[in-house]
Amino acid sequence: MKAPHFWSAGLDPRSRESAPLTRALLTPLAALYTWGIRRKLARATPETPAIPIICIGNLTTGGVGKTPIVEAIRQRLEQRGLRAASLSRGYGGSERGPLKVDPGRHTAAMCGDEPLQLSQSGESWIGADRPAAIRAMAANDVAVVIMDDGHQNPSVNKTLSFVVIDAAAPFGNGHVLPKGPLREPITDGLARADAVILMGEGDLPAQVAASGLPVLRAKLVPSAPPPSGPLVAFAGIGRPTKFFDSLKEWGGDVRDAVGYPDHHTYSASDLTYLRRLAADHQAQLITTTKDHARLSATERQDILDFPVKAQFDQPERLDELLSPVLNSL
Repeated sequence: MKAPHFWSAGLDPRSRESAPLTRALLTPLAALYTWGIRRKLARATPETPAIPIICIGNLTTGGVGKTPIVEAIRQRLEQRGLRAASLSRGYGGSERGPLKVDPGRHTAAMCGDEPLQLSQSGESWIGADRPAAIRAMAANDVAVVIMDDGHQNPSVNKTLSFVVIDAAAPFGNGHVLPKGPLREPITDGLARADAVILMGEGDLPAQVAASGLPVLRAKLVPSAPPPSGPLVAFAGIGRPTKFFDSLKEWGGDVRDAVGYPDHHTYSASDLTYLRRLAADHQAQLITTTKDHARLSATERQDILDFPVKAQFDQPERLDELLSPVLNSL
């Protein structure tokens, strides 16, 4: 899904892009959505798992950098000798789980692009039924579960909940779906969080400052420098332009760039167009690791991926927040 213009912050409320009539018509639906999510959370009877659950969630639709954060925290726990595994819903995949993802056997069409990406750097599971998946993981001797998304899923009690926020575009226009990009009201979501991870450059949002929650700063950095030579970039993520801008900032010679909706499934015609565009520029095609995972082995043969990782400004503060989980094991 491509986010409509009127979800953005800072638009003149009278402008065509801000769509004042559309926003007015969507106000009752946003109120109904808010009522529904609050009712779901209030009526839930969450299960308390036998092992610690660290939830990495967000308050808006679209990508904010959760998956690299999951990888970074999983790695940090593994460095302490713990068997840590990620758990995703498996959005876009045919398998419902519980399933331990095998990158040599499973595809994005089976388990979703993000779980497949996570499986390439560590242990990754999927499960549409989160409690059942966690029980299966515990029975398989997983020590800690890092839940990729799920802040609005009340089916299990979380040991520690992080909310990831894009510092450059925190809450869009500040409205709940479908009037804006928020999955729930900001104050509601922050009230259930233990800490905030602010991704990238940008001021601390006033709502986060008012919450009194601990705030960690992190950013995405390349795992290796961009390849030399002309590049044509493409991406089907929450904010493709963020990937393109970062690739240029890190030294990539980007001659052209094509954005697609988040979780886009690339058709044969898409790839034909991209290859023709690259040939016109005498360039190499390059995309995100997440997009690369959605391509078949044959499709990705002539396409580079550009892996990034999350880097915390003060990793010792992350360790302080993780210490109750570590001490419980």
